[in-house]
Amino acid sequence: MTVRLVPHPASFPADPPPDPDSAWAVAAHDWNAFDQVTTMVDHWDRPSWRPGMRAVYWLLTFSSPRLADQARQCQEAIGHLGFDAIGMRSLHVTLGRVAPADVLSRSQLNGLAAVVRRQHLPHGFALSAIPMTASRGAVRYSVAPWTPVITLHSQLARASGAVGLPRMSSSAHLRPHLGIAYCNRSLPASEVRAAIEPLRLLPPVPLFVDRVQMVEMWRVEGAYDWQVVEEISLPTAP
Repeated sequence: MTVRLVPHPASFPADPPPDPDSAWAVAAHDWNAFDQVTTMVDHWDRPSWRPGMRAVYWLLTFSSPRLADQARQCQEAIGHLGFDAIGMRSLHVTLGRVAPADVLSRSQLNGLAAVVRRQHLPHGFALSAIPMTASRGAVRYSVAPWTPVITLHSQLARASGAVGLPRMSSSAHLRPHLGIAYCNRSLPASEVRAAIEPLRLLPPVPLFVDRVQMVEMWRVEGAYDWQVVEEISLPTAP
């Protein structure tokens, strides 16, 4: 099932790129969207994250020394901004939130994982992390291609519906990205653009996605932490 990406005001960028599978098109589109931002906002100012809250998410995580080395280099280059750097073991692409943890039972999560495993999941796929851009609240990599990520998201969303869990956000609104630092206050976006624009000359980092993780996530000071609830391997290509 092909997902048609559509504009959405809560997504960033609000409009999808002209070619979501072209690394060049995605990176240019992300940068052009950030170029329109005038003021950065505090990533942590999110009323939907009430104190002490935990939530279940689907994530893509990576064990890539090359990604860690380059992400660390980029964090050092923007260190003067005072943002909250993401730890190397916590670099991730967020696919979507299942629900707050306190409304989910372990049997529901087991059932969700079982349904996902029975689906015809996409084969493991290559992904490029393309330095460097930002949103209103974070400094991040662009990633491409989007099609396998969107396809995986749509299957996870259908699985939630199949077991009667709350509807996940629409796959048509997903804008895949990989953050390296969270903005922790309001400041002019021009300062961030000046800091990260030289990093756009760095080469993309090749990654490979061979699994998706269901995690229970919570906030700590200036960061997210999580524990893995289920890990689901993607099939290998024939």
